[in-house]
Amino acid sequence: MSNQKLGKNADDIFSTRPKPAEEKPVQEKRGRGRPDKHGEDWSKVTVVLLERQIHWLDKLALGIRKRTKASISRAEIIRAAIEAMEESDIDFTEAESGRELKTLFRKSLRR
Repeated sequence: MSNQKLGKNADDIFSTRPKPAEEKPVQEKRGRGRPDKHGEDWSKVTVVLLERQIHWLDKLALGIRKRTKASISRAEIIRAAIEAMEESDIDFTEAESGRELKTLFRKSLRR
């Protein structure tokens, strides 16, 4: 049996080698993935949301885009809501459930 290579491997598929005939301008190397938009450390967190909540977030993002032409993600909306809670003068630690948190949050919005 020979050591013949069959098919393509990850190096073949995801190769970034330019074609020999074309020359590309030299660019500064940057990290992999999307550019860093956050000025502080962050972690990726998985959160389970209800379908109606996702639909509402998408509707809100679309409404913002239609009015302002600015693109905003679900994550940005959620982060903004969390920061608003954090910066408020309400003590959310007195809540014993999500329902009570919602009530406290709604009261804070009415102020």
